Amino acid sequence: MTNSFIVQIKHAVVDGKHKEIQRLVQSAIEEKTSLEDILNSGLIAAMDVVGQKFSDGQIFVPEMLASAFTMKKGLDIVKPIIKGADNKSIGTIVMGTVKGDLHDIGKNLFCMMLEGAGFKVIDLGIDLTVEKVVQQVRKIKPDILGLSALLTTTMPEMKRVIEELKINGLRDSVKVIVGGAPVSANFAKKIGADGYGEDAAEAVQLSKKLVSKN
Repeated sequence: MTNSFIVQIKHAVVDGKHKEIQRLVQSAIEEKTSLEDILNSGLIAAMDVVGQKFSDGQIFVPEMLASAFTMKKGLDIVKPIIKGADNKSIGTIVMGTVKGDLHDIGKNLFCMMLEGAGFKVIDLGIDLTVEKVVQQVRKIKPDILGLSALLTTTMPEMKRVIEELKINGLRDSVKVIVGGAPVSANFAKKIGADGYGEDAAEAVQLSKKLVSKN
């Protein structure tokens, strides 16, 4: 029988009840519910439902943000406890918004959903120079590099990053995915990216596929 706390945690995340989630997670931990179940069957499973609802047009960005924020508050309770335990991530992703672009709502949502899906996420922020991105890829050695842009004028920066990765001999060691309102699958293919996510939910699924191929 499914633990009632897990069911409540899942519903709280799906419904974006951020004021309730920490109490529920704490109660589940006190009742000796396994951390793995809280993470996988509660928080992560909930975001899978949310992602599907978003893809189906049943919910929109505000609801998705509320759910992602709720999930993150739940993660904040669990993370310190599993720190030092065998906390295996399914992959490391470096994320950032390219030079000249200050938008980060979509990126932040994606980062929260990636964490919920089991990725280790390193968010470099906004307005990133090509040099900074390449430097961090060399230093961190991520499985995936995610680049975001919301302005058509900053989209060429994505191509510049990929070109610099090639010049520095790093392109073959990292998958590059791109996203943002003006970005398309055709553009991603044209600049030599490994993939494109039309929205955060699709990008999470793409990321899972890319790391499973490694």
